[in-house]
Amino acid sequence: MTACTQPGCTGTIEDGYCNVCGSPGAPEGSSAPPQTQGTSARSSAGPQTQGTSARSSAASGPGKCTQPGCTGSIVDGYCDVCGSPAAGEESPMADGAISQLTQPSMPAGTASTITRASSRLSSTALGSQRLTAGGSKVTRRIQSGSQRLRSARLGAGQTRVRPAPTVEPLQAIMADPMVPEEKRVCPSCGAPVGRSRDGQPGRTEGFCPRCRNPFSFTPKLKPGDLVAHQYEVAGCLAHGGLGWIYLAKDRNVSDRWVVLKGLLNTGDADALAVALVERQFLAQVEHPLIVEIYNFVSHEGAGYIVMEYVGGTSLKQILKERMRRARGAYDPLPVDQALAYILEILPAFTYLHDMGLVYCDFKPDNLIQVGDAVKLIDMGGVRRIDDEESAIYGTIGYQAPEVAQVGTTVASDIYTIGRTLVVLMMEFRGYQTKYVASLPPVEETPLFQQHDSLYRLLAKACAPDPADRFASVDELRVQLLGVLREVVAEKSTGTALTSAASMLFEAPAISSDALHWDELPTLRADTTDAQFSWLSNITADSPELRLAALSSAPAVSVEVQLARATAMLELGRPQLVDTVVNEMLAADPWEWRAVWMSGLAQLARDDFRAAQSAFNAVYGQVPGELAPKLALALACERGGEGALAERLYATCARTDANYVAPAAFGLARLRVARGDIHAAVEALDLVPPTSRAYPEARRLRAVHLYNSDGGLPVLAEAMNSITGVRLDPTEQAELTAQILERALATVTAKGPQSQLRIGTYPADNNSLRDGLETAYRTMAQASDDEQERYRLVDQANRVRRWTLT
Repeated sequence: MTACTQPGCTGTIEDGYCNVCGSPGAPEGSSAPPQTQGTSARSSAGPQTQGTSARSSAASGPGKCTQPGCTGSIVDGYCDVCGSPAAGEESPMADGAISQLTQPSMPAGTASTITRASSRLSSTALGSQRLTAGGSKVTRRIQSGSQRLRSARLGAGQTRVRPAPTVEPLQAIMADPMVPEEKRVCPSCGAPVGRSRDGQPGRTEGFCPRCRNPFSFTPKLKPGDLVAHQYEVAGCLAHGGLGWIYLAKDRNVSDRWVVLKGLLNTGDADALAVALVERQFLAQVEHPLIVEIYNFVSHEGAGYIVMEYVGGTSLKQILKERMRRARGAYDPLPVDQALAYILEILPAFTYLHDMGLVYCDFKPDNLIQVGDAVKLIDMGGVRRIDDEESAIYGTIGYQAPEVAQVGTTVASDIYTIGRTLVVLMMEFRGYQTKYVASLPPVEETPLFQQHDSLYRLLAKACAPDPADRFASVDELRVQLLGVLREVVAEKSTGTALTSAASMLFEAPAISSDALHWDELPTLRADTTDAQFSWLSNITADSPELRLAALSSAPAVSVEVQLARATAMLELGRPQLVDTVVNEMLAADPWEWRAVWMSGLAQLARDDFRAAQSAFNAVYGQVPGELAPKLALALACERGGEGALAERLYATCARTDANYVAPAAFGLARLRVARGDIHAAVEALDLVPPTSRAYPEARRLRAVHLYNSDGGLPVLAEAMNSITGVRLDPTEQAELTAQILERALATVTAKGPQSQLRIGTYPADNNSLRDGLETAYRTMAQASDDEQERYRLVDQANRVRRWTLT
């Protein structure tokens, strides 16, 4: 057996290659001596003995590679191990140098690039390479670390939703396709039809007694029917607003499973042909979250849309299963899971709206979960936004109230999303009657009381006026994600460990207890503003110069007006901000950023009621953002709304690490004001050591504990609060002296407790005196006032215990 000559390798050469690192062995007849264990692979200059450099030994025979540490041979002008060119192709250079010249056939820099590549170094054997070394009997991979790298799609990384199993096509077929009598309504006027009478079962076909139009709940297709000479019907899957939905096999395309859904039923062949042509635009819809449309066909006077079969479970079925397990009681989805489902499907709506389409009929029935993904199904109601003639399909309780008058819009789709969310999260009684066009009152709805941000999001999504809703699905998505983070944080037991960059506000950055209007998060600049580039060139630091520069703006845009208002506030002229705010709101009554500036101006002039009103309005417009909550909490704290302020501060503290410090300080202020020192200390403990506000939080903790006058144990905890914390030396010495003074007075009055330590000092008379003396002398050394230094030295001498030295 021949030892491998690669540096650091302990393998041996078998069949011409190392059984550890896989490098080729020295060719037969090579004069390269084996390297002695411990010798250097690249020795210094000098007589070569056993253990000489690999380069020198490799170069001793013809055709050997001259690269340091390489044992390869030159084949066709290049090394068969490291790929370097033959020595003869290089210009003469000093030993160890690398030629910058290469053969004409090689790209410039190839040789030097190879010598810098990590692939030329030896590697510890792993996996299949170790099998030949005989170090293990395992012949296949038994575990993988890649599983943790794959996270479920549902939940946006914030929460977890259990995957739904795939439903086999034949298992989804209804054994007895029958529409329950209580669900039989006239497709024309919505009146109840087909009901039992005088002990006789209701008819499945007939005429509506109100509008006289025909109705039928009997499947038009039966198993074995061949539709359009291509689709063989297997059975019924469900009954929808346009009739039965069928499962079929596509005999022309590998017998794949498809779904046939009725489009319309008419005896007019020409009208049917025109209707099918008009729906062809659905075949252009291609999105991974939307069921694929394959074809449009007619059969016996009826039109059908041919769709992809999605073998999943609808949210309606999930709700029914939860109700069954709850023995008939309504068991809604957990709030975070409901938000996760909707958050995942929103890109599908964005895609449709970008194509000029509206979905129209969103509800739990039409959202399918497959594994850890979702898909939007039932495209029968999709229509063009500018379509003013075709029929509109919707469901009572989900459809926006204005649709009957103005038709479907992006805003009406957003309304259906909001209503679907409510149905998923709670038992929404009366959503098709009493609350068909409104949400139930907050005081009657525990869900809304528990999740304030969620209610504000739903209130905007389902606003009676379409103009008051979210302007786009993207806007809704951003705010919904923020609400999801809040809901998940509320379920957790610890403090916020992560942060998420807001698209609308900068993160707060404070390190002191104080919180004023100018320390609240600032608005992020809108890079799409027409004057953004011009504003970026303003470099004036003082607000006077900036305000002067803004007066010469090429055009007055929203960003220009916001910059003007900010400069006025910095100049201490909040009354001038009102003029800018009024101009902005006159141009756009929905411009919430103007109201944000108004709230800051009200804070600056100490009009806390007006500030509360302004920030509350902003909160309603962007319910997933934390900045308005922090601002509203401050206004409520200053304006006497302590309970609401504390709730808002708590939401900020547990949701985002960037907001922990200002929110924790706010909580502490409120709790100290009502005399709950223990709760105030708990609030300050939320600030993590990684925060730059941590020293201030620990200082405040010590101050509050000291002021509580809770005896030696509390004084010990106060001292521990500032031990090892980077505070101003004078400030730390002063606080230490105060704590030790009170501890000494307590020991003098009630006796020592040597088992207890105040910082590093046992709670006895002599030790505490030593500590006080040290604190006074530290303060004296740091003082710039000569008289103060004398006073502190005298105090140190007075407190010093008597000794023989």
